[in-house]
Formats: sequence, C-alpha cells, structure tokens
Amino acid sequence: MAQTAAPLSERNYRFLDVQPISGSLGAEVFGVEVAAINDDIFEEIYRALLEHQVIFFRDQSIDSDQYLAFGKRWGEIEIYPYMKGLPTHPEILEILKTEKDTYAFGNVWHTDSSFLSIPPKVTMLHALELPPAGGDTMFADLYSAYDTLSDGMKEMLGPLKALNVGDQPVARFTEIANMSSKDPGKVQVKTVHPIVRTHPDTGRKALYLGGHSVEIDGMTREESTPLLNFLKQHATRPEFTCRFRWRPGSMAIWDNRCTLHYAIDDYSGHRRRMRRIIIGGEEAPR
Repeated sequence: MAQTAAPLSERNYRFLDVQPISGSLGAEVFGVEVAAINDDIFEEIYRALLEHQVIFFRDQSIDSDQYLAFGKRWGEIEIYPYMKGLPTHPEILEILKTEKDTYAFGNVWHTDSSFLSIPPKVTMLHALELPPAGGDTMFADLYSAYDTLSDGMKEMLGPLKALNVGDQPVARFTEIANMSSKDPGKVQVKTVHPIVRTHPDTGRKALYLGGHSVEIDGMTREESTPLLNFLKQHATRPEFTCRFRWRPGSMAIWDNRCTLHYAIDDYSGHRRRMRRIIIGGEEAPR
C-alpha cells in the first residue's frame, strides 16, 4: 500500500475531521464509524495515520466480526506468538488487568513484536473496560527522534543493527493470571534489524528500537547498553510524545514503523480490558 503523505495544509479531508492532539504526533478522528466504512473513507483513515503516526477514535461500537473485518482492510492479521487470542476469534488478543493483578501488559516503551523477522505494520486497540482514572497510553515519534540527532550520530548509526528479542526484558507472562500464554513454537522471536529504518510509505527515516532491543549486532551487551540507553531516552523526550486518555469505546491505531508506545500502569486495584489486533508487515525494516 505505497502512498506518500503530503502536509495537511496541502491535502484536505473529504470525509474525516482530523484534530491533532500534540505538536509532534497523534490526532483524533471524528465523523466516522469504523464498522461501516467504504474504500474512500478507509483511504483517508490510512492517510491520517501516515500523517499523524497514531490516530484515535471515540465511541466505537464494534463486535468481534466487525473488528476483524476492519483489521483485514489494513493487511494480513498477525497472530501474537506468546499469548492466546479469543476462543472464537484467535486473531484478537484480549489484554486484561484485573483488580488483583500487579503487572500491566505493555508497561515499557516498545514497538510491537520487533523481534519478528517482518515486524507488524499497524496495531489497533479497542477499549472495553477502564479504571475510573489512569491507564492512559503514551506514544513517541521516532521520526522526530531521528531528525533531531546530530549529523555525526546519524552517520554512526547508519550501518548499525540491533538484536531484538521477544522474551526479554518486556515479557513477564507468568504474572498475567487472566491472559493465556503459549509457547511460540517455531516462530522466530530473535531478529536483527537496522537501528535506523526508512518508512516504506512516507520515505522518511526513523529510529527503530525499543524494549525488545537488547544489544547492537557485533558488540557485547556491555558495549551496547550505553548507546541503546541514550537512544531510548532520547526517543521518548516529552516533546516527541503524546498521551491518550481512554474511554469505553475508544480505539487507537498506531504505526509500528515510526512510533513507540507505553501502557501506563497507574491504576492498581482497578480493572482495564482492551482488545488488540496486529496487522502484519509487508517487508523487513531497511
């Protein structure tokens, strides 16, 4: 689905009302029910994603069949290798933290499943139950993180690749009592990817690393850690982020090729239930 985004000032939307929520990334999209869209509306939704990297919808009433149908518009559904999906719809992962749980799934800055040989393109998350306050999600702009590096740093990073591992340090699946873990089997969960990637649709360069990135290829863990820590901290500077406050029925869709996200765990003693669909990538990062 190769298309290049033009600035908002040059291209108006016919069907959507798109309102940015921060100066760096993120926009709320109004005037659409994702369960009932045509190809023209979807084309604008996809363009809004390219231009804003993460987009948000409110008050979406959508059942599992409709959710899957919407997901399939974006590409092939990716099955998460570490967790079982819904019994009736295995492509949909229910992310649940109950009043008694002490660990929140996704509570670290990361890009989804970067340990796969072809990582996901897009993730969508639909909120069903939420705490009275808290449980927000933050997103970080990896275009800006790259653009603001010095020329010397960009030159150094150009040829470097990072090892991305699926079972550390983000996965603590034994602590998620209400989600069913599984063995990934033969799925590749350890992969080397470029630290700087070029987005296949926009042509822009972005940093590509997060919680799954554990060392630089060709270096020891001790040698890698200072540089990786700097890049991760740089990528999540406040001016590169936005924060979304969920309500029941809210939906977020983000581009894993140019963003990080972080599920904030600040609602101990309360319940949060979301349903996630991941769209498989079309090519390995390069």
